[in-house]
Amino acid sequence: MFSWLARIVSACLRPVRRYARMNKDNENDSDESSTSEDALVWCKDLEKHSCGEFSFAIVQANEVIEDHSQVETGSDAVFVGVYDGHGGPEASKFVNDHLFHHLIRIGKENGSISEDIIRNAVSATEDGFMTLVRRSFGIKPLIAAMGSCCLVGVIWKGTLHIANLGDSRAVIGSTGRSNKIVAEQLTKEHNACKEEIRRELKSLHPEDSQIVVMKHGTWRIKGIIQVSKSIGDAYLKRPEFSFDPSFPRFHLPDPISRPVLSAEPSMCSRVLQPNDKFVIFASDGLWEHMTNQEAAEIVHNNPRTGSARRLLQAALTEAARKREMRYKDLQKVEKGIRRFFHDDITVVVIFIDHEMQKKNVNVPELSIKGFIDTVGPSKFRSFQEPQ
Repeated sequence: MFSWLARIVSACLRPVRRYARMNKDNENDSDESSTSEDALVWCKDLEKHSCGEFSFAIVQANEVIEDHSQVETGSDAVFVGVYDGHGGPEASKFVNDHLFHHLIRIGKENGSISEDIIRNAVSATEDGFMTLVRRSFGIKPLIAAMGSCCLVGVIWKGTLHIANLGDSRAVIGSTGRSNKIVAEQLTKEHNACKEEIRRELKSLHPEDSQIVVMKHGTWRIKGIIQVSKSIGDAYLKRPEFSFDPSFPRFHLPDPISRPVLSAEPSMCSRVLQPNDKFVIFASDGLWEHMTNQEAAEIVHNNPRTGSARRLLQAALTEAARKREMRYKDLQKVEKGIRRFFHDDITVVVIFIDHEMQKKNVNVPELSIKGFIDTVGPSKFRSFQEPQ
């Protein structure tokens, strides 16, 4: 159905593309429209955190945005969450509302932040959403088909901890020889398009010949979903949330006997070094249109202010080019229809200032929720080590 609608949309937009090509000769090809003219873009160009600064930007594509995100700044720490929803916004919104609070609660109980504490916070969030699904399933069954990727980053006392479920990505930019920037991907992507993930799924489910299926040119788990790890997606984790044939998109002819998807995050920790300059956290919509190295060079070779927005602009310009359009023409396309050109995209760039970290500079303790534009006090305060 999606491809059929895409053909209709493409036909309707042919005159727009022809107009764009007609005007191309009269304009400088590098004179691309700014994201500031795009009504679907939200941004915070540059804010402070305890060991540097950050830039934050989002573009909406779906009729109802399914990306939720947050940055929480504390006196000696910073938290980043990028939650790329699918099937609806409820799961990503739930993660946005609860995961950080679980982290703070568990962190206070233990007096620190570690991989295990972040993993436990993710687990508590998954359990909470499954409880919501159980309570709502009878009156709102489609909540069982809602899920969210989950990318979390915490810089705590000079160490970067990352947890990832799904196919969002964290990339660190570090200076190498001749001060050139080198991009290094820190996260593993749990997506069936990766041969490694398909092998893993087949190894975990040797009895199921349909665990991964090529459908419409894309590898999908059970022929439905691409990501192998998520918060939510209850119908692929617990048999009691299976759909009957009246929901053909999510109906499984052979009911599952055990979870097909997992909510166990991949973890990564790194003691930050002087040559580590920034970390880019972004949903997969960004990485569809640029490589890790391209993104790192855009950040490194331009002023900090507006870095996340600049990455969005580069991605949207490329998305438009693939449809023989200019970005300024894409800006005229409304939400909902925009999904045929690009996904909701969230980008957070965390800059690391090592000298600032040593000085323990006081910065505002802020909680910034992306796109919904809420800014308030954060509860990310120092934890006392237990005696």
